[in-house]
Amino acid sequence: MPSLPLLPAASIDSHHPHVAALTKLLRGAVHGDGHLRMLYATDASIYQVPPVAVVIPADEVDVANLLRYCRDHRLPIFPRGGGTSLAGQCTNAAIVCDLSQTRRDVLDYDAVGHTITVRPGISIDAVNRYLDTQAGETGGEWFFAPDPATVAQCTIGGCIGNNAAGARSLKYGRTSENLSGVEVILSDGARVWLEPNAGKADALARDLAAGVLAVVRRHAGEIRRRFPKLNRRNAGYALDLILDQVDAGATADTLDLAPLLCGSEGTLAVIAAARLKLHPKPKRRGLAILSFPSLEEAIETVVPLLRSDPTAVELLDDTVLTAAAANAGCRPYLDVIPLIAGKLPAAALYVELFEENGPSIEEQFSTLPANAVRTANFITSASEMNRAWALRKAGEPLLHGLSAHRKPQTFIEDNSVPVENLSRFVREVKRIVADHGTAAAFYAHAGPGVLHVRPMLDLHDPEDKTRMRSIAVAVADLARDCGGVMSGEHGDGRVRGPLLERYFGTEIMSAFGAVKSLFDQVGILNPGMIVGAGAIETITTSLRVDSVQQRSVDTFYSYDDQEGFYGAIEMCNGAGVCRKTAGGTMCPSYRGTLEERHSTRGRGNALRLAISGQLRRDPNGTPDFADAGTIETLDLCLSCKACKSECPSNVDVARLKAEYTAQRYRDTGVPFSTRLIGNVRTLNRIACVVPRLSNAAATNVYVRRVVNRVLGFAEGRSLPRFARRLSQRQLEGRVRPNAPVVVLFGDCFTTCNDPHIGRAAARVLNALGYAVRFADAGCCGRAMMSLGMLSDAITTADRTLAKLRGDIEDPRVAAIVVAEPSCLASFKDDWLQLKLTSPKVLREQLAAKSFLVEEFVETHWAAHPWRPAVAPYAGPPVVLHGHCHQKALWGDSTSGDALRRFAGVKLTTLPTGCCGMAGTFGYAAERYALSMRIAGLDLLPRLRAAGDAIVVAPGTSCRHQIKDGAGRASLHPIEFIDRCLHDGAPPRHSGVAPAHHPA
Repeated sequence: MPSLPLLPAASIDSHHPHVAALTKLLRGAVHGDGHLRMLYATDASIYQVPPVAVVIPADEVDVANLLRYCRDHRLPIFPRGGGTSLAGQCTNAAIVCDLSQTRRDVLDYDAVGHTITVRPGISIDAVNRYLDTQAGETGGEWFFAPDPATVAQCTIGGCIGNNAAGARSLKYGRTSENLSGVEVILSDGARVWLEPNAGKADALARDLAAGVLAVVRRHAGEIRRRFPKLNRRNAGYALDLILDQVDAGATADTLDLAPLLCGSEGTLAVIAAARLKLHPKPKRRGLAILSFPSLEEAIETVVPLLRSDPTAVELLDDTVLTAAAANAGCRPYLDVIPLIAGKLPAAALYVELFEENGPSIEEQFSTLPANAVRTANFITSASEMNRAWALRKAGEPLLHGLSAHRKPQTFIEDNSVPVENLSRFVREVKRIVADHGTAAAFYAHAGPGVLHVRPMLDLHDPEDKTRMRSIAVAVADLARDCGGVMSGEHGDGRVRGPLLERYFGTEIMSAFGAVKSLFDQVGILNPGMIVGAGAIETITTSLRVDSVQQRSVDTFYSYDDQEGFYGAIEMCNGAGVCRKTAGGTMCPSYRGTLEERHSTRGRGNALRLAISGQLRRDPNGTPDFADAGTIETLDLCLSCKACKSECPSNVDVARLKAEYTAQRYRDTGVPFSTRLIGNVRTLNRIACVVPRLSNAAATNVYVRRVVNRVLGFAEGRSLPRFARRLSQRQLEGRVRPNAPVVVLFGDCFTTCNDPHIGRAAARVLNALGYAVRFADAGCCGRAMMSLGMLSDAITTADRTLAKLRGDIEDPRVAAIVVAEPSCLASFKDDWLQLKLTSPKVLREQLAAKSFLVEEFVETHWAAHPWRPAVAPYAGPPVVLHGHCHQKALWGDSTSGDALRRFAGVKLTTLPTGCCGMAGTFGYAAERYALSMRIAGLDLLPRLRAAGDAIVVAPGTSCRHQIKDGAGRASLHPIEFIDRCLHDGAPPRHSGVAPAHHPA
């Protein structure tokens, strides 16, 4: 068949004949445009390689047809899951077959045989969530055991490709030990199940087995000599596992080839389905967290700890712990780490123990070595253990978020050595790194001897690139000398593939080549990985930092916290935590679309590429603030701020999106409709002059058509109601003379749409003994910031600050309280980073003095001048849905704690993500369907399950979405508190003199 020449990836576009042909051939999506291709040019490694095209297959027929087309035209191709690989094996100048978007379902659950069969795009977390839902005698009692740190976002296909293991491999082994069988699609489109005895029923399986047996028997002696005797190794192809079966008498009829696919990095076949072995859940779990004054002492304690038969022994060093202390999302987890002399330790070990049919957890704790438990925290609470493991799993991306010129780099992070040699290995690695003039961060699966070491290097610096290559070779040689290997679980890829021949020798490399040829005769599957890797010098080629040239940009925000603007756009390390589909809030639009471009990682990549000029291939790196693809990618960002706290690398896409948009508007001007929406305060003030007329007009079909056309609103979205504007007169209450003052900030919505919330706040504050002063000081600029109108936002913020200055500096003002979380987020987050003309100290004083109104009620409860009697709550259940900005910046306990004081055990804080409204996001006609889809993922089902419970939500947008999506009203927290106090009971004096209220 005639073939088209494969052009360099940079010259491929949507109109290229290959792209056009595949579009006709396949039912799934085919992307050839530069923007979308470049979003797949990186994974979680240090590399960037533009792919030829991106295919999202509709089904396995699509995959087979795609493979046949690539084989016929000699087009390289590789399968991709979550893109969480650390060695660069998910970057290649090839067609990317992304299996994570559509191939993510459960095919079969065998409750008797304790297996589950799934498609390759499903994540480990999703598999185990499915198992938890199964009814019956064994429902929820079994789980899939491999648990790499990326369980929330890595796919089963990726786990097979990398032979993932994780913390509990001491007990459960790697993916290869937890795989019952795998269905693969070969490069010629043929499908075959590989499992024990497959050759008895399938001729293709038998032929493959016969060929592999011949290779392994031919090289048996060298395999025995060269392969390390370790449970945790993932270098090259697993010929040693095949040799074990040969030694046990396997034939071409009985040989199980599934273990050979584990760790093959997509070079042998594409996974179509996998049958996974399940394990019973333990009766109880316990976790001992042990702190040490030095890394060396922690490492030396590992071997004695193994005598207690733990399921996991994990290590974190002080670099990781310090990084966690600087991260808003991970900082709360540190309270599980025992301090030494009041400070974080130099190292901590997690020792996990399972209670099954033997001794209790407490008895097992008592068997730990005495020297290990002198500084220990023993945990059996599930919530505490979950928090501790969340800290451990955040280790890798946390390191990337360190603010330093030299950052911990991923290239010797996967060494595996016999645990008895771990101390020697650590000592020698520290020496090697020090000899190269730098230091390193350490964390590890210490129990099985897998050490993750991150030397501090600046890959923009040519000398540090030289150091990187030298360190890589020296440490790989050290691992071999210690009886180990340089690839324990993360694989070879681009970073360790060039070291394979140095480790295994030419004969084993020849065997690897022969095996690949059996499965992939023309060599199109992920070429250059494992077989055909480049020279050692290629370890430092195709680095993502090589493409970023820094230019001077006059930004609207300050980026001093992230080493400047270009430091901010390089913060994303590709770990893909944003691709989780449960827990937390990040990333709402990814959860609604499952598309890479609409993940935080996709947006981070898009911003980095556009701002560094790579999308238009500008050799001078001139920023492109008008790239159409980037604008489209950013369009579905809800600016929820979840990434600011939930991303361990502190990628703040809301800030970068606003900056990118503002830079464009600096040249093009702000569109008329955007300017109208951004000035929502002005619109609201006009509408509330004659609220009845405004409300009547909003329901008039003809007026609504005009509004929809001018502002781009969705027909199905209700419009807000207006009321008489809130004023000081409406807030007057009976308080004692000289009562301390609380200032209620008049946000746009409380002032014009929901003045009843302001009145409720005043009644509660009066009941607590405060005089309430209404501050109709202006707008916080939230809508302007979200829409990229940063110049207007700066002017507005400065004007509002000037009007608030008296209240900020007045010592008689106990607090400035805000009803709307997004407005408080402006005070406590955005205004501190925007380049305002107002003094930074004034903004910091405002941030310190500002609270959500219900937060102030609770946090200052003991100091209020009056404390009303709180009667036991006897009403219906109460459920709280927190606002995204609230959850991201302070946690929904800022509302929950106050509500619990009044509702007690009848309060449930819903573990919901984003409601999908996000201010103006949910109004737009082109985003309305996605907005409702996001609400339907989590919030709306939980509200239905809540029955007749009272729904409480502090966010205006959230209450609007609940009304439109669930058809039910919801209360602001202060309204609920006001109702609880509104039983006629007189305020009770606290019995102390009026307290001093710090500003």
